[in-house]
Amino acid sequence: MNKKLTEKFATGHSTCAGCGIPVIARTILNAAKKPVVVVNATGCLEVTSTLYPYTAWKVPYIHNAFENAGATISGVETAYKVLKKKGKIKKDIKFVAFGGDGGTYDIGLQSLSGALERGHNFLYVAYDNQGYMNTGGQRSGASPYGANMETTPASRCDIGNETDRKDLMRIVNGHHIKYLAQANVAFVEDLAMKARKALETEGPTFLLVLQPCTNVWKFPVSDYVKIGKLATETNFWPLYEIENEKYRISYQQPKRKPIEDFLKTQKRFKHLFSPEHRKVIPEIQKMVDRKWEELKRAVSYRQ
Repeated sequence: MNKKLTEKFATGHSTCAGCGIPVIARTILNAAKKPVVVVNATGCLEVTSTLYPYTAWKVPYIHNAFENAGATISGVETAYKVLKKKGKIKKDIKFVAFGGDGGTYDIGLQSLSGALERGHNFLYVAYDNQGYMNTGGQRSGASPYGANMETTPASRCDIGNETDRKDLMRIVNGHHIKYLAQANVAFVEDLAMKARKALETEGPTFLLVLQPCTNVWKFPVSDYVKIGKLATETNFWPLYEIENEKYRISYQQPKRKPIEDFLKTQKRFKHLFSPEHRKVIPEIQKMVDRKWEELKRAVSYRQ
């Protein structure tokens, strides 16, 4: 069979050069063995894949508002169960929701939480580019400490974003779902493995996937894989999964690279290398190291 005819997410979308979002969507959908219905919150993926009258989606697709992907997927999954119980649908179908960090960490968090609590059978995928990139690069709950964002600009007196990223994995894990994982578009095989496990798990599952943004992180379009790998090699973005509340680290760098190696690749952190703000870099290193130690303790404690 011609592979192009079986792809669930087509080429020809309008994402930026060097954007990894199509890789995330394609990798996850291709991991599905059953028919898939997609719900997509407003954001980069939605606006670049559904330019009227065209679409990149080759599966049933629902666009919903920024804030209600969790509610939308709850509704269609419940309707499916009713129709299947009545014998009007015979197929086993999996439901997948995609949302950016703005629509997941912030605006859509309440809706997602409700869907997780109710136990609907779906996979939620958050592609995390650490800001409201679709609307100009404003700070989100996923924006890292010290980042120069549109609504938290850096200056001689200001370091940029003065708050740390929200720990979304802990928040989701607090709902006691069977499977959730943190992944990275630069590690595609790991992402595919986690997508397969999530899709094969009954009940709500969750994937948080790092997606370096060329436009707002400000790096050459050919470097998104390199920068994505540095995020994990510095422990800024560890790869791990939580299955039945047991933690497992899925990638460990033999020798952790310094966070400076990651920061210096992006102009959003350029100001941190000035004399006024250079002292912030050791602070960020301490934050990264502390979180890595916390993760390792969670792995040991839960075994």
